[in-house]
Amino acid sequence: MAATEMITVDNVTVAIGEKKLLDGVTMSAAAGEVLGLIGPNGAGKSTLLAVLTGDRDRIAGEVRIGGFDPATASPLHMAQLRAVMLQDVSVAFSFLVWDVVEMGRRPWEKTSDPETDRAVIEVALEATGVSHLAEREITTLSGGEKARVALSRVLAQQTPVVLLDEPTAAMDIGHQEQTLGIARALARSGAAVIVVMHDLNAAAAYCDRVVCLERGRVVAQGTVDEVYTSEILSGVYGWPIRVERHRDESNRKSVRVIPQRATPDISSLGFLSANSGI
Repeated sequence: MAATEMITVDNVTVAIGEKKLLDGVTMSAAAGEVLGLIGPNGAGKSTLLAVLTGDRDRIAGEVRIGGFDPATASPLHMAQLRAVMLQDVSVAFSFLVWDVVEMGRRPWEKTSDPETDRAVIEVALEATGVSHLAEREITTLSGGEKARVALSRVLAQQTPVVLLDEPTAAMDIGHQEQTLGIARALARSGAAVIVVMHDLNAAAAYCDRVVCLERGRVVAQGTVDEVYTSEILSGVYGWPIRVERHRDESNRKSVRVIPQRATPDISSLGFLSANSGI
């Protein structure tokens, strides 16, 4: 049986004046999968996510999340369908961490009860390893800790669609792996998960499929094997990239992306001569 498509994007175009940020983008994501959005800076990844959240208008094309258009559906209904973690996880006011995560329960306040809400919040805090921060003010946390709190709020929202924009950007390696493992666990539970990622190796390890964007267009989409070729990635990123495929002792396949090292000549800037007396 084919997986249920929870997210569909059909020929979507977004523009600012004459500049197209997205140009005829078509893609989909199904329940039970992690879909990675990859591509260089300015490719349109975050813009596409903003279209899915309903925060960015489109001039053409159709979008459906759970069968509904995020641009016209009620905010409450969309909050029950999809949870969003943006790149910027800063909070302007000194809420307690518990209060921030509790915001994820707001869409369900008329259909849930306090005991259920508390249990969900506790599980969400525990899953991201921030239970010990529950009584801390969010403004006192590090960037990585704030990101994990934001992910806890997403988990507490309990939606069938989860949208994550560079969720691991501020995290150390251990919490990066933990966060991407949570994305996979959400997919196993039946959610459709879209993750914007810059780390190509992490995307290869955790995503079921990837969509590769360049200058607002879809260059390639499919499984990691289909998209991760030296020709595609080198062309999109404008840099020589070698793709290696391996199998471990359990015959599990992995992909490793190896960019060529850069050795730019900056001698003409005169740093060494200017500071030679230090």
